[in-house]
Amino acid sequence: MAIVGFILLIGACVGHVAIMAYSLNWWYGNPLPHRLLSVIRLIHGAVVAAMPIGLVFAYGWDATRAVSFATPLSARDLVSGYVVVCWLVAFGLVPMITVGRLRYRPAALAHNHTETIDVAARLGYKPIGRGKYRHLGRLPGNEIFQVDFAEKTIHLPNLPPGWDGLSILHLTDLHLCGTPDREFYREVMDRCREWDPDLLALTGDVVDSAKHHRWVLPLLGRLRWRIGALAIIGNHDMWWEPHLVRRRLRRLGIQTVSNSWKQIDVRGEPMVVVGTEWPWTRPAPDLNGLPEGVFRLCLSHTPDNMPWARRNRMNLVLAGHNHGGQIRFPVIGSVLVPSRFSRRYDCGIFEERGTVLHVCRGVAGQHPLRYGCRPEVAKIVLRRA
Repeated sequence: MAIVGFILLIGACVGHVAIMAYSLNWWYGNPLPHRLLSVIRLIHGAVVAAMPIGLVFAYGWDATRAVSFATPLSARDLVSGYVVVCWLVAFGLVPMITVGRLRYRPAALAHNHTETIDVAARLGYKPIGRGKYRHLGRLPGNEIFQVDFAEKTIHLPNLPPGWDGLSILHLTDLHLCGTPDREFYREVMDRCREWDPDLLALTGDVVDSAKHHRWVLPLLGRLRWRIGALAIIGNHDMWWEPHLVRRRLRRLGIQTVSNSWKQIDVRGEPMVVVGTEWPWTRPAPDLNGLPEGVFRLCLSHTPDNMPWARRNRMNLVLAGHNHGGQIRFPVIGSVLVPSRFSRRYDCGIFEERGTVLHVCRGVAGQHPLRYGCRPEVAKIVLRRA
């Protein structure tokens, strides 16, 4: 019984952490003020820490004492009721979701070739820079300088014949804030330029500091594309003079589609590009007048807009924002993901009712911390299904 009680104690703690992680992810998926989100994060951290202490104080190391099975459970016993909920989450819901995630294989993804480049090794030093959280870059095992350059081939059923082999450079979440330093980004941009894509899609969070707008032109100016470049901005851009970000992107020839849409010519065929920065910029794009029978590419900073994109029959959605969770555990995967859907769209390819979503892990982040979740840049190659 002592062993069973200890296992149940651990299960209650695991279930509690899972519930708090889901709650925190949901809050961070909403357009709340930055300072309020920091307070919410601190509250969640305190509640997570209090649970195991409270359980041990109340029941010792035997969690079977939390519920008496000899008498019916009292509806007023909130503590015992919550412990039971934690057990259901830990021993039922979490394993079920984990198995489902491990078994999921998107039919649209035909091929994925990834080359990992250690930028620090290329430079001969760790390009930590002088950002606010630069001390995190010195932690042992941190993978912020090991970038995955992924070439992903996606099969789409309604792709025009002339677009077979069309390539899109999906770049997101640069978070220019001083860490990593400028040399790191130069290496990444130069490697992206070697891909020579047909289209460039930039899905937000370009800057993360009032001092680093000046990095936009010299860094993104190193990129090249054959047909066109389109961009939206993200929630971090909203905090640091978004009009400056848009202005600098336009100077580079990158068209911004901020909660709007435009039709472009791609190899002689029309393509509708929809940009949505919802929920941070409202209202959502007005799609009245959107031509029927035309391929629809959607740029969305957050993948939380996937249900909206699916209802509006988008063929391909490119998103970022979630960073893959930044810390991923073996088997379990991500835990903390700033999304109203929690871990559902953390990173990778997802397919729902004819709409394909690609969520890129991004180049950097406000907090330079990556374990089991390297930075990523993606080249998407479209093929006819």
